[in-house]
Amino acid sequence: MQGVVAAGFEPVRDAFVRNFEVLGDRGAAVAVYRDGRKVVDLWGGTRDAGGAEPWAEDTAQIVRSATKGVAAAVPLLLHQRGLLDLDAPVGSYWPEFKEGGKERILVRDVLAHRAGIPALDRGLTAAEAADGVSGARAVAAQRPFWEPGTGHGYHAQTYSWLLSELVLRATGRTLGSVLAEEIAEPLGLDFWIGLPETEGHRVGRVAPVEPPESAGMLRTRPRRNVSEAYADPQSLTRRAFAAIHPLPDENAAAYRASELPASNGIGTARALARFYGATIGVVEDGARIFTPATTELAAREHSAGPDRVLVVNTRFGAGYMLHGPASPLLSPASFGHPGRGGSLAFADPEAGIGFGYVTNALAKSVTADPRAQALVRALRSAL
Repeated sequence: MQGVVAAGFEPVRDAFVRNFEVLGDRGAAVAVYRDGRKVVDLWGGTRDAGGAEPWAEDTAQIVRSATKGVAAAVPLLLHQRGLLDLDAPVGSYWPEFKEGGKERILVRDVLAHRAGIPALDRGLTAAEAADGVSGARAVAAQRPFWEPGTGHGYHAQTYSWLLSELVLRATGRTLGSVLAEEIAEPLGLDFWIGLPETEGHRVGRVAPVEPPESAGMLRTRPRRNVSEAYADPQSLTRRAFAAIHPLPDENAAAYRASELPASNGIGTARALARFYGATIGVVEDGARIFTPATTELAAREHSAGPDRVLVVNTRFGAGYMLHGPASPLLSPASFGHPGRGGSLAFADPEAGIGFGYVTNALAKSVTADPRAQALVRALRSAL
């Protein structure tokens, strides 16, 4: 393990070490900002889940759905600047989207997973998903699976094309380019949706892992109805995650270079923690992303209750998952996003916290990975 921990945050270091000793981490990093100042910045293990080369200070990893929280900052920033109205119909920016009874879906519904199109009648190939055209056409043609706005369900993959096309229609630019030019570069964030070829050497390889027997009671078994939903090929759950089929090779250069704001963001834990710190206030050198009004909008509950895709109760703000039993964060004030397999990043405006954890050892967890949760509990104890 390498890095630094400010006095008082030693419990986070201890939990990070235990993740390797007991919970099966292979290579990972964790960072925490508090009140705009970096107080935890740790990394350890190997850059590849099955390799031997040490994880370096600047090693980056794919963070799967933790990408969604970073991506959501783009439409919120456009809204903050008066370029995107969250209460306008999506079709006012994207006329083709009105097909199939979707004319009343609002931009706000997309951000809060209330649009009713978490799956596609025909899943896209990896090449189609990444070509910048097929995904938008598919969601524009898709009929909703429920009356939009009447309930919510996690848009695991379709979120990519919904957000991408909205930003493209509103600005004429891709979401990845807006993120790079308006957020990542000004804040000095090593985070990309659409990895530049020049940064490929920094990215480690991810791989699935099974938790070790030493994890003991932490090897929890999901509820029967959840297991059945994931096992049934006809369930909305399986269809939502299979909107890209077969699943792409996440270590392939072509996949990393594509822009999928739901799933293929690549970055460091330090970048995620700094990003979320800048959503709730000013970080070290005076940089920030959101005004207080936009921060309140991100954290305000827009959806809550039974999730038609995840088959558990979830809560969402405007583009962010909120604290709850399905995805515990630091406190009820927190907003952020987990990544399937382990990664987690969030902000807590009441505690002044920006948190980021990335790993190359992808477990079977969806929203509450034991390693990430151990770090959150340790952080809570340190505060």
